[in-house]
Amino acid sequence: MEVGAVRLTLEAVLRVSRGCPVVLSEDPGFRARVEASRAFLGDLLREGTEVYGVNTGYGDCCTVAIPHELLLELPRQLTRYHNCGLGRFLDPEETLAVLLARLNSLAQGYSAVRFELLEALAALINHRILPRIPAEGSVGASGDLTPLSYVAAVLMGEGEALRDGAVVPARAALEEAGLPVLELAPKEGLALMNGTAVMTGLACLAYQRAEHLSRLACRLTALSVACIQGNREHFHPRLSQLKPHAGQGEAAAWIYADLGGGDAGALRLQDRYSLRCAPHVIGVLRDALPWIRRDLENELNSANDNPLFDGEARLMLHGGHFYGGHVAFAMDGLKVAVANLADLMDRQLALLVDTRYNNGLPGNLSGAQAARAPINHGLKAVQIGSSAWAAEALKLTMPASVFSRSTEAHNQDKVSLGTIAARDCLRVLELTGQVAAALVLATLQGLELRRRQGVPALERLSAEALAALAEMGAGFPFLEEDRPLDTTLRALCADLQACRWSLYP
Repeated sequence: MEVGAVRLTLEAVLRVSRGCPVVLSEDPGFRARVEASRAFLGDLLREGTEVYGVNTGYGDCCTVAIPHELLLELPRQLTRYHNCGLGRFLDPEETLAVLLARLNSLAQGYSAVRFELLEALAALINHRILPRIPAEGSVGASGDLTPLSYVAAVLMGEGEALRDGAVVPARAALEEAGLPVLELAPKEGLALMNGTAVMTGLACLAYQRAEHLSRLACRLTALSVACIQGNREHFHPRLSQLKPHAGQGEAAAWIYADLGGGDAGALRLQDRYSLRCAPHVIGVLRDALPWIRRDLENELNSANDNPLFDGEARLMLHGGHFYGGHVAFAMDGLKVAVANLADLMDRQLALLVDTRYNNGLPGNLSGAQAARAPINHGLKAVQIGSSAWAAEALKLTMPASVFSRSTEAHNQDKVSLGTIAARDCLRVLELTGQVAAALVLATLQGLELRRRQGVPALERLSAEALAALAEMGAGFPFLEEDRPLDTTLRALCADLQACRWSLYP
């Protein structure tokens, strides 16, 4: 993956997070821009110019002058005092996304860092030396200071890193890979830490999972309609033309196509809302995705530390690009739209297991023979679990971005909380994926029960929907006698999070 002279996409972040190496661009203009920014900072320091975070203290201490003999120690001190993060450690996929986001921001060429620092970040990605980054401790302005301090620490040979699945001292990991331990130059500690890389990296992964989940929700709606002998005409193209939200129409078209294998006739004139209105629910997410992509890719391809140095124009710019408001709002919006999918799919599952609404399927979709039916309970507990996961997802939709806290002696008196919003969104996606896994089991079981009843439900599905059904159900034997389903559910969740299932083109 080339970095430095091209605009990165969300897909680029996903590829790197899954193992694609990076290479710094050989474009001469890219390197010249980086070096010009660094040289301009050097000129300013030689002229005795006051430069925030280079020859001044940080944050509220910006009025404190740093003696010349201490300038080289300042970046190291910044890193060390911010090593106070808590919570879980980011997983390898998340960490790689963060490293790429930070590398690409510095590669814009306005952060006054040495080219060697970009090479060192790229080397961490390519050698899979992954800083142990605690998830908690960022308010999202002045950037992701605390979590990113662990990236800076590893480059300096301090702290711990994950390599080949083992936690090792950072210095040992660098030495084993033949990589140098860096002495951070003035501004480089601040450049590494004072940006939005953690929230942006996590948000890029969240976007990909949400996009995949929106497609899966359409397919599972079609399978649920087939199970319950519902009405395909709720998704008719003419209906979408009369309420022309693009995402809603897209969702309806996919469901309509999935149900295009035949029509055995619906049992009700109008199905319940969790089926009939599914495109309207899923469509909100589909219509949000384009503007979320726009904002995340703008953030990903921005210089977002402070101050910035345009070496060609000879401009030193003090600002607030570390503020993650766009990411925060995108993640707050995304988690609401995704949680609505959790609620939708949980309601679809509730219809399938309930004999009052499932049009002749056995209670809880149990496959037990009559003599064994009294002691078998099918998907009863799975539906309870689904309700719990949906409730937790809905509970987490409180927007993080409105809970700004004044901190750091009222210097950071308005903050984005973008990293909290991104973490919340990933958790909502995880919970919604669990609901989707439960609905996958229910549709697999329900359609097989229909086949055994002689009801033409599978015949209603298109060849593409049937192929997807086989792909999702590869590891799920028909549930005749009750058995533990946690391992199956975990496997389905892993497939879903990795976006392994083939969905719509």
